[in-house]
Amino acid sequence: MRKYIVLLSGLLLCATLDVCAQQPSQVQPMGTAMENYAYPYPVHYLPLHIQGQDLEMAYMDVKPDSWNGKTFLLLHGKNFFAAYWKDVIRALTAQGYRVVAPDQVGFGKSSKPDIHYSFELLASNTRQVLDTLGIRQVFVVGHSMGGMLATRFSLMYPERVQKLIYENPLGLEDYREKGVPYRSIADEYQVQLHQTFERLVNYQKKNYFYRWKDAYNEWIEPVFRWTLSPEYPRIAMVSALTYEMIYTQPVCHEFKDLKMPVLLMLGQNDHTALGKDRVSPEVLKTLGNFPELGKKLSREIPDCKYIPIPECGHIPHLEHFDLFMKAVLDFAAH
Repeated sequence: MRKYIVLLSGLLLCATLDVCAQQPSQVQPMGTAMENYAYPYPVHYLPLHIQGQDLEMAYMDVKPDSWNGKTFLLLHGKNFFAAYWKDVIRALTAQGYRVVAPDQVGFGKSSKPDIHYSFELLASNTRQVLDTLGIRQVFVVGHSMGGMLATRFSLMYPERVQKLIYENPLGLEDYREKGVPYRSIADEYQVQLHQTFERLVNYQKKNYFYRWKDAYNEWIEPVFRWTLSPEYPRIAMVSALTYEMIYTQPVCHEFKDLKMPVLLMLGQNDHTALGKDRVSPEVLKTLGNFPELGKKLSREIPDCKYIPIPECGHIPHLEHFDLFMKAVLDFAAH
């Protein structure tokens, strides 16, 4: 059985080439399941049997000192892992909320299998985590690819979702309909395998942050350590598999079917879109227009509150933490 680690490529939090270039002699390679990387809270594992393989799904289950009876489920993006929610978890538990933050299969500390990935599969796995913990209902927060997963989870298990919160989700548009050509897994694997620091840094500068801060450097280290691993090629394969999942499994046609209250928060300087590297300049201009996509989506969802965030890129919970948390807590409370 081949095992692959997800490559957090294409959308990395790397400040400059110089920062990364200074690191090779000072850091150790990352373990295949981030064994030598500490998460901010204890990690638990749910055994799963998927497509003939015995796997594990990692998750953090963080309980407050005094529980208010409500729980948040945090769904990470494609190029991230559950640890980047650490400050959000701290703020939520301080207000009495229990927080479950999983690493989806193929990501973070979870198993990295070579399987057919689907949002239905990831949603089903996530439901099993909640079932194991005896949690019936949750407030769902989905960031980036996690927003697509949050949509599928909410459509499959609407009775489990009290409210749905989107943070700069991918999939607000159907990339196929917008003219992004299909790229095979084999070809995508080659692209991911031959990533360079320069390409990764250029991408994040254009998309991830409106203004760079040195505090974001902590997200460079785990990604860079993976590139030092002798199993780096395995990372590229899962990245290719999950890119195809995003491309071939759009959710934007189903927003109208969401029954629960929805909060949509969009950094207005985000231009993230799948396949930007393989379209014409004319098509490129039409992709990832988050201000316009936000307006469109807020009209399609039956019960939607839309908060555009100026001077913000792809990750409001890192770039505008206080604003993000106030909006989340207000939405959950009312």
